[in-house]
Amino acid sequence: MNEVRADEVLVAKGHTPAIRVLLADDEAMIRAGVRAILAAGRDIEVVAEAGDGREAVALAQAHRPDVALLDIRMPLLDGLTAGEEIVRTAPGTAVAMLTTFSEDAYIARALAGGATGFLLKSGDPHELIAGVRAVADGAAFLSPKVARHVIDGFGARRMGRGATARARVEALTPREREVLGLVGAGLSNPEIAARLHLVEGTVKAYVSAVLDRLGVKNRVQAAIVAYEAELVPETD
Repeated sequence: MNEVRADEVLVAKGHTPAIRVLLADDEAMIRAGVRAILAAGRDIEVVAEAGDGREAVALAQAHRPDVALLDIRMPLLDGLTAGEEIVRTAPGTAVAMLTTFSEDAYIARALAGGATGFLLKSGDPHELIAGVRAVADGAAFLSPKVARHVIDGFGARRMGRGATARARVEALTPREREVLGLVGAGLSNPEIAARLHLVEGTVKAYVSAVLDRLGVKNRVQAAIVAYEAELVPETD
């Protein structure tokens, strides 16, 4: 069997490497459907599939995909726990949750555990492709329905948490606050670089510094702070 990976072929031809995805769901038909949708994106390649959370963790460690797309309810190890373990042991892999459930408890735990994407199986196929691309690019992506849950939560807590968030961002430099606001607006590193006329590596360093200073695990948690501190600008 030919062992040359598709992304290596693309590099050889001078194209951008494919986004390598690990797909985990205990239903084979669901995996087949998701795989077919992602294949339509052309720049996305499913490199491994798992039927349970324990297998997903092992395959993430073995393949080091760009994105681990995990169902929440799986045997042996649920997707939330598997996602936390992948974030811990395969730090180069972004985690996105794929589920039919949008309850707040799932959203809160997934984001607290380091996931940067939360996609619904009932969503638009284009939304799934866009979500995988976004998290692979270092951005955060929540399906519109999930985003409404999160934003509603902001509204309920914002008055009480705004002062705390503003105090937290005081530790940031003006440029770091600017970067944080754009993270809150959902911009990826390349988009922030273009907006601020910086090189992408510099933006990556700023984002890392912001996460470290705020004591948050990922861009979604940073975005919450940005919203609460009212740093998110209007974007086109």
